[in-house]
Amino acid sequence: MDADSDGGDEVVRLTAWVRGRVQGVGFRWWVRARALELGLAGSATNLSDGRVEVVAEGPRERCRRLLDLLTADDSGSDTLTARPGKVTGVAERWSGARGEAAGFVER
Repeated sequence: MDADSDGGDEVVRLTAWVRGRVQGVGFRWWVRARALELGLAGSATNLSDGRVEVVAEGPRERCRRLLDLLTADDSGSDTLTARPGKVTGVAERWSGARGEAAGFVER
């Protein structure tokens, strides 16, 4: 099967709002490291209500992988790559890429 026959290579924008204990625990740094490993551009931003907003642009399949990492049960993970904090929920929105970001930043 062709790699882009399922839209996996389509460049998209994922916006995810992550709730739980995700501020002050190194969560944004962890998101940035995973996004850069996946070759995604965007940002991870603390919101005033305690959530973190993650915006990532790149191939759909890589954005899906980042979303999987945000939502996965992380119990028993390697301590070097384990997701910090505790995620209790993630809301997501998919849209067309805007091409606004270069690299991945913490805000």
